[in-house]
Amino acid sequence: MKKGGKPVTATHGVPSDGSWCCATTSFSPAAQPRPLCGPQDWAEDVVAAAMDAFPAAAPAAFSSPYALCSSSYSKFNFALGAGLLKPMSPPPLAALDKSRSSPTLFDMMTNEQGFYRRSPEHVVHPPMQQLGRAVADPEATSPQDRQLLLQDRVAEIIGNCSPGNQLNDPESGDVHLTLSSMDGLTVSLNVHRHILVGHSRFFAAKLRDLWSKQQRSLPYIVEISDCDDVEIYVETLCLMYCKDLRRRLMREDVSKVLGILKVSAAIAFDAGVLSCLEYLEASPWAEDEEEKVASLLSQLHLESLGTVEVLKRVSLEVAPSAADEANSGCDSQEVLLRLLQVVLEGQDEKARREMKGLVSKLIRENSTTTNGGGPGNGVGSSEGRGGDLIEKSLYTASDRCLRSLRHHFARAAASDLTDAAQIARQADNLHWILDILIDRQSADDFLRTWACQTELSELHPRVPAINRYEVSRVTARLFIGVGKGQILVPKEARCLLLRTWMESFYEDFGWIRQRCNGLDRHLIEEGLANTVLTLPLATQQEVLLGWFHRFLNAGDDCPNIQKGFEMWWRRAFWRRNGKLQTTG
Repeated sequence: MKKGGKPVTATHGVPSDGSWCCATTSFSPAAQPRPLCGPQDWAEDVVAAAMDAFPAAAPAAFSSPYALCSSSYSKFNFALGAGLLKPMSPPPLAALDKSRSSPTLFDMMTNEQGFYRRSPEHVVHPPMQQLGRAVADPEATSPQDRQLLLQDRVAEIIGNCSPGNQLNDPESGDVHLTLSSMDGLTVSLNVHRHILVGHSRFFAAKLRDLWSKQQRSLPYIVEISDCDDVEIYVETLCLMYCKDLRRRLMREDVSKVLGILKVSAAIAFDAGVLSCLEYLEASPWAEDEEEKVASLLSQLHLESLGTVEVLKRVSLEVAPSAADEANSGCDSQEVLLRLLQVVLEGQDEKARREMKGLVSKLIRENSTTTNGGGPGNGVGSSEGRGGDLIEKSLYTASDRCLRSLRHHFARAAASDLTDAAQIARQADNLHWILDILIDRQSADDFLRTWACQTELSELHPRVPAINRYEVSRVTARLFIGVGKGQILVPKEARCLLLRTWMESFYEDFGWIRQRCNGLDRHLIEEGLANTVLTLPLATQQEVLLGWFHRFLNAGDDCPNIQKGFEMWWRRAFWRRNGKLQTTG
């Protein structure tokens, strides 16, 4: 056997040192020289260092009849066991022995990083794919490359047509159609006159003009310039050759069908327009696609019943019939009121919590379309709420919940706890309604009504705390609203609120703190302090001195409004004393 012009002999034998059987190769003296630092040399150096470091262990390791002492693998394993090597650190890279026909397993292991690690500039990333087509950056791709990509896409579109169609058949086609886009890309197709005339009024008129101009030689030359999307135009032509247009469109998405609809309308391809409308009417849309559908249909002004059916999915004002007007004579506010009532009367608490968030969101979004204003525009008054059906219904619902709360509160105060759970339920309903009203800046009448509930506050001490503490959450929410400036009412209403509910709120604060998950105690305390500080100084002093006494006896079961107390002190004494000293 010769290799590189030099004789090479291979023999098989068993080494005398007891190593395994293997093929040994002998080379002529003129063979390639041995690498200066191959894996075996490096292992031998490491083993020598190991023998120097561990003289007692080395003889036993290398003299055992079971140890393959002559193998570089055994030496490498010994050095690894001696702790001279880290298990995860490979040996130094060395040039492979060129005399071998292929690298050994040891060479592959030692050069693993060299085999697999690549620098970023050598990593070739595959092209991005989107909807089965390559996405090319127009600035980074030359016009020739974009033209080739377009040709490939057109060929793919034609290849996906139903078997047997003759689109782009050079032998039978009698019309040479050239499509050009705005950026200069062109595609030429061989199509058939009877197909174009039978499906498109636009092409029928165009070919008639060519015939009248004595262009009777075949094939007809037709050019369509400034196409928005050449691929979509070709897709539309494919539909003319299809027997089942609906099945063909089922493979496409809404955006593609909208493009085909636009081209079909432009060339008066009625069958294509009708098929696209049937697809859009039956196909589900994403939320961002709804605007595209409605916008395109409004631009095209298609006089088709299919257009009306499609638009009915997104609008209630599209040519309603007499039956539709009788059955759906309600606006968004009336629908929201129905949802509101269902949530208030729902039985499953988990579902009620979820639907409360949904209805609150819908009401918030609906409020942008109603004529509402801030507290300074009289929205909270009955006159301001006259034209807003949502707010009128919210106050009606709150009155109904309040009546139910008074009824069950009175029964619980008389030691009849049969329906005591309804107290927490109605209080929770009131809390939710109050949140909505505050969000709509219309909660001032709610505060006035709640401040006048002296009957409830008098019954409060006679109801078990475990049943009544939810009621005090409504009071706490009003404190937060006043303290943040979300509810603006005269000082008489604020004083009445504190006089009616302050004592009950103190009694239930410990229960609120322990039972209400996610409660922001500091937010309630800040709201209460700010509410007190909106009152005249004399009333502030009365309320805050009473709080001071209660806090020293109740501790954490009493809200901590120390910051409000300090501010009142500075207002009442420190600043006044400083002013007196200055004037004196």
